[in-house]
Amino acid sequence: MSTDTCCAGPHDHPALSAQDRARLGRRARLLAGASVTYNVVESVVAVSAGLAAGSVALVGFGLDSLVEVSSGLIILWQFAHRLPESRERLAQRLMAVSFVALALYVGVESTRALLTGAEPESSPVGIGLAVASLMIMPFLSWAQRRTGRALGSGAVVADSTQTLLCTYLSGVLLVGLLLNATLGWSWADPAAGLVIAAVALKEARDVWRGDGCC
Repeated sequence: MSTDTCCAGPHDHPALSAQDRARLGRRARLLAGASVTYNVVESVVAVSAGLAAGSVALVGFGLDSLVEVSSGLIILWQFAHRLPESRERLAQRLMAVSFVALALYVGVESTRALLTGAEPESSPVGIGLAVASLMIMPFLSWAQRRTGRALGSGAVVADSTQTLLCTYLSGVLLVGLLLNATLGWSWADPAAGLVIAAVALKEARDVWRGDGCC
């Protein structure tokens, strides 16, 4: 990701008419609503399957989905304002805080699972969920990023980055679950959880600073 400061605003896009800005704002809200709906379902399925299987990585993935939900709600809150750019920086800071909370929980739980030698059961539901996310999330992220860049909104672009992060984490989760299911490598599950925590912490830092948003 770029290290440029995320400072885009309406004055960075002088050619964008008020009508176009309103249209793009409606699209941003629509995409945020779609993200919230999908991630609520994903979170419920992932956390339920993770608790049933004793999988910290799967539970962590479900909690990441809740971060995605909060991210989408933040975008909906931002664009409910007459001047959404006035809420830009606060929206990004709220996203960063939610990422820190996720990283702390998953990191602690993954470490505990590694130290205690917990052996999670295989989870076909979790594997199917990870595959579904790998198929859906890249397209949603692309649409969000395109809209955010057209608007000059760092918060919308940050939301697309969080959606893309969900894609990466789906891949990490899938590898961990498959290794546990096929080879019996129980350590692969909490190890995947630690990767999820590390990536979430990095994203928290980048979103807080505004890096890579524009």
